[in-house]
Parts: sequence; structure tokens; C-alpha cells
Amino acid sequence: MAADPLRHDPAAAPDDALPAGHRHHRLAAGLHADLRDDQRRAGRPDHDDGLLHVPLGVQVLRHGLCQHAGVRTVRDAPRLHRAAAAPVPGRRHPVTDLTEEQRVPALAPPPPDRRTKRRRPGGSRGEGYVSLRAKLATYLILAPVAILFVAPFAWLISASFQPISTIFANPPTWLPDDPTLDGYKGFLNVGELTEAQQAQGHGDWRWFANSAFVAISITVLQTFFNALCAYAFAKRRFPGRNVIFVLFLATMMVPGQVTLIPNYIIIQNIPFFGGNDWLGNGGHGWLDSYWGLIVPGVVSAFGIFLLRQYMLSIPDELLDAARVDGAGELRIFWNVVLPLCTPALAANAIFTFQGAWEDFFWPLIIMSDPEKLTAPVGLALFVVQNRTDWNLLFAGSVIATLPMILVFVIFQRHFVRGIAVTGIKG
Repeated sequence: MAADPLRHDPAAAPDDALPAGHRHHRLAAGLHADLRDDQRRAGRPDHDDGLLHVPLGVQVLRHGLCQHAGVRTVRDAPRLHRAAAAPVPGRRHPVTDLTEEQRVPALAPPPPDRRTKRRRPGGSRGEGYVSLRAKLATYLILAPVAILFVAPFAWLISASFQPISTIFANPPTWLPDDPTLDGYKGFLNVGELTEAQQAQGHGDWRWFANSAFVAISITVLQTFFNALCAYAFAKRRFPGRNVIFVLFLATMMVPGQVTLIPNYIIIQNIPFFGGNDWLGNGGHGWLDSYWGLIVPGVVSAFGIFLLRQYMLSIPDELLDAARVDGAGELRIFWNVVLPLCTPALAANAIFTFQGAWEDFFWPLIIMSDPEKLTAPVGLALFVVQNRTDWNLLFAGSVIATLPMILVFVIFQRHFVRGIAVTGIKG
């Protein structure tokens, strides 16, 4: 056999570029691009074209579609490839007629965003325009409302730094020309007041100390006892649970003025306090004492309802797991339930502190000692029949408002979250 000359092209591959019948079923195993027939009677190559083959097991795809001429040292004939792959006029080709999207299936698109309905065609520029308009409309609506609520408080602060002669000037003075601290000094220092004012107990800083002590005590005790009752109603099973809970809710429909006199009689006749005997006779009980201010507020039906609704969202599986580990009910309540109820506890604490700090009617009825008055009752003493010290009254009002603002700023994140989450619990 003569040797081939150097640098010559190798001979063409002996096999066909594509095997006979390549137009029929030359797809990957178990994959058919089109199940429609060739609009004629099915021949042997297409006898199962309209049927779906259900494999008995998971088929493993073979590497490649051709099994003839494998890796060889001879070259292929490019003209054979072009001729074999050329489509037949009027007939669909199962592979070459597929589009790129059909060959490589795309992933399922993500669910449409609700905000896309408001988007305009035009890309990010249009989206930014719509977002800017929405923000501008929100600000235009909320700005007048904010001014409506903030303006009186801003004028109160301004008036507290003005002398009494310019407080009610027309037009009102928002920025005092000559600010003074006389109102704050007169309110916090009894020695700078007149004898008549001192006799009435005006300007005693202890009013705020009394209010702080009473409000903090009521907040701590009520939050704890409300949480205990809420835990019992939400996570414990006992006879009459729902009936008792409905009775608790019914008490919120009764105005406080209706229960004012019965509560006063109970406080006055508490046994063994204030000179009373074991029957509650002979003394004044808890009248004119801190006990009379604190004890009636240690439980709140609204607080129980608020915390119960939140505790219903805690999975019972957590409590069951703690019981399996040997934890008792009090430990489950303290170490498992309470840490999960931080937002609701914060909301309950803010509501309780606000109500106790601003309470006026109950302290006015049971308290008579000027040194034990709370801030709201003390501020009311500035409004007398013949004269009202407006600068002292406004200064005291500003001081009385600051604790509520401070408490809300500190706990606002938990407060908003607790209200939002509790409102959707069933």
C-alpha cells in the first residue's frame, strides 16, 4: 500500500454524517418536540407519533444523539452534513424547527409585583416619577394634619416662656421676644410663690414625683397581672373559660362614672387599713393614701384582651416542648411566653402609663393631702376663682407632657408592632 504524501487532507469519514431515518425520533430519550402527525397515514417510522410513551422507570439520557462514527482521525465530509441537515420543504423538522426558547426552556417567571400595576412604560425614570408623585401626595395630605396636632403644643411651649402680660397677645406670639423661665421657677419652687398660693399647695414638684410613682407602680403591676390572666385565657383549658372572658369584656362597656361610687365605698371600708376594724368600720381605709390610687388599677379588661389576642399566635408546640423538658406553668409563662410577647407588653405598658399619668377624677376624689396630689390635680389648682397664673399653668402642663413623649419615643417600635400584630389575631 503506497504511503500518503505529506500534508494532504485525510479521507472522508466512511459513515454517513447522519444515519438513515434521522428525521424520525432523533431527539433525546423521552422528549418529543411535536406530537402531531405528518398529515398522512402513519407509516412504520411514525406509527407512535400521536401517542405518549409512558416509561416504566427513570430513563438516563445517553451522551449524544449519534452512535456511529465516533472519535476518528479522518476528517468529516462537510457537504454530507449540509445535505443531511437540509430541511424537507413542506415538512416540519423535529429539531431544526425549534426556536431557542423551545430548545432551552426558560424558568417560570416570578409572580408579578403589585406595584407593577402602577408603573408606567419608560423604565426606571417613569417609576421614579410615579414614586415621587405618591410621596408628594402623601406629604400634602399628612402635613396639614400634623400641623393641626402640633400647633397647639408648640404654642403651649412658647407661652410657657413668656410673661403673663404677653401670653394672650393678638396676634399670638410664637417666638417670644424676651423669653423667661419665671413660669418654670414658680412652678417648681414653692418659696417663690405668694403665701396664698403656698397655702393652696401651688408649685410643688412632689406632684410629679407622686404621679411618677403611681403611674410606674400601676404600669408594672397591671402589665404583670394582665399577662397572667391573658395566659390563662389563651393557653389553659378550664370550665367556663369563655364565659368568664366574655364577662371581662363586658366590663369595658360600663362607664367609669358608674363604678366610681362603689369603688369609693370599697376603698373606704378596706379592713385593717386606715383605722378600720376587721369589718371595715371605724376609719377611712385607703382614702388619702397611695394604696387607694394604685390597687384599683392593677387589672384592666382591655389589657387582658390585648395580651390574650397576641398570645393566641404563639404555637402550642413551644409550650408542649417546655413541658416535656420538665418546665412548670410559671416557668413556661416567664421564660417562654413573656419574651415572645414583648411588642404586646410594650403596647399595654404605654396605654397603662398614659392612663395612670393623666388620671384626674379618681385622685381628685380620694386625695386631700396637698403633698400627695398628682400632677393633673395640682395643675387644676392654678385655675382659681379670682386669678389664674397662666404662665405657671402652661409651664406645669409642658412638664406634665414630657414623660408621655419620652415613654412613647423609647417604646414606639414595640408599640407600633404590638398594635399591628395584635389587631390581626383572631
